[in-house]
Amino acid sequence: MKAKNKKRLISTLLVTAFILFVVACFSPLFTLSKFFIFNNTVSLFSALAELWNEHYYTLFMVLFLFSVFFPLVKVVLMFYLQLSTRVSQQRHKKLIVFLELVGKWSMLDVFVVAILLVTIKLGPMANVEVHYGLYVFLVSILMMMFTSGLMRWKG
Repeated sequence: MKAKNKKRLISTLLVTAFILFVVACFSPLFTLSKFFIFNNTVSLFSALAELWNEHYYTLFMVLFLFSVFFPLVKVVLMFYLQLSTRVSQQRHKKLIVFLELVGKWSMLDVFVVAILLVTIKLGPMANVEVHYGLYVFLVSILMMMFTSGLMRWKG
């Protein structure tokens, strides 16, 4: 792949991943129905607000760090690497390795949400309906991981 085409592809992927990430943060992830009466639709930011309002500060920080902060740090650093002309090759490699590590940790919350959904579905009087926001979030995180790998790949 030519360097110019690769740079264009990476830029397109970064912009797309960022847009998907922002959309996913405000989109409904799932709706929890209990006892056929109570319905609660949850987005990432509504979950964060609820944790904060209920004084679950530790859970708020964990969810915020892994679901919002780390992905944002990753995409900002990737934009920096993509647009900067002053980064040495050695520093570039170190930042890419760091980005891949951060990206793997940002997948932790997807795993936690999946376990939560399975646990809730096992309840006899509860039902969970997954919405597009969960898929958009997953795609944005996977795109960021793929893009950081593409930035590392020489070719």
